[in-house]
Amino acid sequence: MEGLGEARIMEIKWYIGLAVALFCTGIVGVLTRRNSIIIFMCIELMLNAVNLLLVAFSKMHGGASAVVQSNPNVVSDAQIFVFFIMVVAAAEVSVGLAIIVMLYRNTHSVDVNFLNRLKN
Repeated sequence: MEGLGEARIMEIKWYIGLAVALFCTGIVGVLTRRNSIIIFMCIELMLNAVNLLLVAFSKMHGGASAVVQSNPNVVSDAQIFVFFIMVVAAAEVSVGLAIIVMLYRNTHSVDVNFLNRLKN
């Protein structure tokens, strides 16, 4: 039984490493890029890294509850939370892309530095 626990710890380390790599890639993209579409995609990448961690931890610790042990087909709370994050992210994409399209129609540029010039 102890070997199974060690295998779970190794599995979660891989998920954590992948999520950290994805999140750091998103942060670097947001901080270094000037194209608003690429910045938008990097924000989505960071959201997906958090979703990956939520699902990984829910699968690792989800079997401890009595409801899941009695019925293994029950979805845990973390997975429902991930679903709602994905719904909000989809709404964010639709609103954000609409804003970017309107910005491009008015300024013929998607450069975020151009937005600073619009303040004056």
